[in-house]
Amino acid sequence: MGILTWIIFGLIAGAIAKAIHPGNDPGGWIVTIIIGIIGAVVGGWLGSMLLDVDVSGFNISSFLVAIAGAVLCLAVYRMISKK
Repeated sequence: MGILTWIIFGLIAGAIAKAIHPGNDPGGWIVTIIIGIIGAVVGGWLGSMLLDVDVSGFNISSFLVAIAGAVLCLAVYRMISKK
């Protein structure tokens, strides 16, 4: 259930990350949502390993970690993809 939770969180977190960090993305909404899923998984992993955040199940702390991971991955993607 853990990875499924992070995929669902990632879908939502990708859309929220786009709203928090607006601008022109090279891939549009689809890539932003995929980056949101990746960011949620990365954020969940980093949150549990480094910050000792309990990321089990659907709760507000898990959701905030997913959003933070999605915003971080979106920012990194924009820096890498800029020409």
